[in-house]
Amino acid sequence: MIARIFAALSILSLLIPASAQAADAKAGRKKAQMCAACHGIDGISKMPMAPNIAGSPAMYLEKQIKAFRSEERKDETMNVVAKPLSDADIADLAAWYSGLTVGVTLPN
Repeated sequence: MIARIFAALSILSLLIPASAQAADAKAGRKKAQMCAACHGIDGISKMPMAPNIAGSPAMYLEKQIKAFRSEERKDETMNVVAKPLSDADIADLAAWYSGLTVGVTLPN
């Protein structure tokens, strides 16, 4: 029984992207200093044209940042900012911003 559980967990770990396993939210917080001017260190946008990214799924954030890095997705600022980022940098940033929680207040 324990062997089956261990085997199942081993297989599941293969399905999780390596970047998600190795992501370091604390390192991401330090790296997020460069993002803070637009997206805020808390992931809440400080500029009208920059989206709020706090609480966004890590997988989504990684995909978008990599698309900016490769210029598959075009944005003058983000293409420049993302260009020097390694996959580990991107995973760390995604871990930081995805780990932030956002409260919601519904209108009356």
